[in-house]
Amino acid sequence: MSTPPTVAALTDALRAGTTSAGEDLAVLGERLHARMAALYPLPRSLTGPGVRATLDLLEQGLDGVAAIERHEVPTGTRAHDWTITDEWALRRAWITDTTTGDVVVDTDVHTLHVVGYSVPVRTTLSRDELLPHLHTLPDRPDAVPYRTSYYHRTWGFCLTQRQLDGLGEGPFEVVVDADLGPGHMTYGEILLPATEPPPDGEEAGEVLLSAHLCHPSLANDNLSGLVLVTELVRLLAAVPRRHAYRVVLAPGTVGAVLWLSRNADVLPRIRHGLVLTGLGGPGALVYKRTRRGDRPIDAAVSHVVRRRGGEVRDYSPWGYDERQYNALGFDLPVGRLSRTPHNEYAEYHTSDDDLGHVTPAELTDALVALVEVVDVLEDDARPRNLAPYGEPQLGTRGIYPTTGGRAASDAVMAMLWTLAYADGETSLLDVAARADLDFAAIRTAAATLSGADLLDGLG
Repeated sequence: MSTPPTVAALTDALRAGTTSAGEDLAVLGERLHARMAALYPLPRSLTGPGVRATLDLLEQGLDGVAAIERHEVPTGTRAHDWTITDEWALRRAWITDTTTGDVVVDTDVHTLHVVGYSVPVRTTLSRDELLPHLHTLPDRPDAVPYRTSYYHRTWGFCLTQRQLDGLGEGPFEVVVDADLGPGHMTYGEILLPATEPPPDGEEAGEVLLSAHLCHPSLANDNLSGLVLVTELVRLLAAVPRRHAYRVVLAPGTVGAVLWLSRNADVLPRIRHGLVLTGLGGPGALVYKRTRRGDRPIDAAVSHVVRRRGGEVRDYSPWGYDERQYNALGFDLPVGRLSRTPHNEYAEYHTSDDDLGHVTPAELTDALVALVEVVDVLEDDARPRNLAPYGEPQLGTRGIYPTTGGRAASDAVMAMLWTLAYADGETSLLDVAARADLDFAAIRTAAATLSGADLLDGLG
């Protein structure tokens, strides 16, 4: 029986351009993008069949290595300060100019054309009566905005400014064919249990990964996080794990609060966490720290992001579901990983956040970064130098170049840095930061030294 690859081996393979199973990274990127294309037209919202269909497609992408547990929570349920609103099921919404017969907007063309949670309506209106219900972006005349009205009962349509400028005098047939009433809020959960004991002196724990699934036809802000977190699960299912990995796929804000309200027994086991969103599209990676700012996940992700030329930012109580996980009553160690964050790219919450805005290469780049973070969480340790009295003779152990007089290679320097700080208290991640080297280089050096009986404490 062959030995399964480790997270370290998976990291090294991905950095070399392939998965540990031999799939080329470019092929993987195309596969992820195709999954986004299948998910893109589904009418997601806080509730409804679009959410359930999204979970179905995501589970198909797991290839049977894990299941998505579905939770159906009745509307009207209290979740801390929130109440689960009615279920909305959209079939179709459209506006027709009855004078010309032209269809002005139609959700069969683009799901963003209707304001999310619009009440059912079927009526005929004049132009003046219709205008207050129309939403555009004057500064982006060819883009359709994304608008919702979850908790205020109304209806509306979204269209481009050019469509509005060309609107006739009507009258207009207006139809929102939808159901809005008692039902359920649906969220999904995946649990990959730990397969290996934790390092000595540490308690077994979980890594929480969260992605929201309530946005229709928005590729970067929604689908990138969903496809990447499920692909990460697929990859991690094939390797030994010291941590359990729990994935929450829920509607934004209220869905996260709902999950938190139902999992008080799980929360003490959360050691690290990440909210994943906006991981496609142009721009470098951006990590938003936890509220405390000094959690182990902060150090791990900051290291990976900075080594990749990205940016690390302090916590702010505005953004995605990291706000809920970091709330005072929970105080969980959950940061957020994105590329260009929300409201900082022109395509945000518009029809321009389409499949062309996200490339396969951007998806795989973010996936590799995620695996590198997992590598740190899984393989960081506080080793002890077993030959601390001077520099040990590496050459006699076959781990040092046989020809002297040359500058030390990065691999040799990684070993020397590791030996210099392996006091049983300093972590490999701390060594990587001091040495200005990738964690993977220090992790490899530590494994080499351990194999030469110069280091212990790697677990």
